[in-house]
Amino acid sequence: MQRVHDIDDLQQTLTRARLERKRIALVPTMGNLHQGHLDLVKAARDEADLVVTSIFVNPLQFGPSEDFDRYPRTLDSDCLKLMEAGCDVVFAPSVDALYPNGQSGLTTVHVPGVSEGLCGARRPGHFDGVATVVSLLFHIVGPDVACFGEKDFQQLAVIRKMVHDLHLPIVIKGVPIAREPDGLALSSRNQYLTPEQREKAPQLADTLKAIKERLENGRPTSETITWGLQQLTELGFRPDYLELRDAATLSPLSETTRSAIVLAAAHLGETRLLDNLYVRLS
Repeated sequence: MQRVHDIDDLQQTLTRARLERKRIALVPTMGNLHQGHLDLVKAARDEADLVVTSIFVNPLQFGPSEDFDRYPRTLDSDCLKLMEAGCDVVFAPSVDALYPNGQSGLTTVHVPGVSEGLCGARRPGHFDGVATVVSLLFHIVGPDVACFGEKDFQQLAVIRKMVHDLHLPIVIKGVPIAREPDGLALSSRNQYLTPEQREKAPQLADTLKAIKERLENGRPTSETITWGLQQLTELGFRPDYLELRDAATLSPLSETTRSAIVLAAAHLGETRLLDNLYVRLS
């Protein structure tokens, strides 16, 4: 497995791969890897001949009060995990490599519609930062396919729309949420939970399962979402949002929506947890 920091070195490697007619997959990450990230690498391995995993903590997608400086940088241990998972190339650029002229006045990418509401409402500018860095990585790597986790479902929708609108020749593959045995969605931020909070955290997924069951049994949407918010609050969460959206478009439900998704973001102590679950509407 190669470990590359320089853009020119990476592109030399990828040029050789293309001359050999190899299909290239990209797995963008911010490092501090867990099994969910390794599942993305496995999915990419199934789709391509050469797998590139990027590790870059992107300052553009962190707000002023968020945890950019605190976000763990664990490159050496990440590389060991990626080698075992079958990754071929780790691309770990510096901030100066990706943004050589600084971040002020930088050309950015804005994806309207799907980036608004949900996490976009609570984290202004976050998805502009995501779309900008992913666009850069797409142009640097030139992958045939890129894999993203479904836990960050709005992010996945943003990337899909960006690729569609800009006519980028890249297949975007969503990979199902990886979970702990007790149902908690895997996240790098789970390590911030106290032991007591970690014991309580799976109740977010349990609540989504109960909402799914109620909706699929024909209970009214607004009544069910209100119940879910009350349930989370009583359990000790501080919900940012709990919403039901069209799973294909992330738009509000319409009369023709049959495949929906219930999305939640909730704080437990200082840790913000995300989760979602598909719902089949009759």
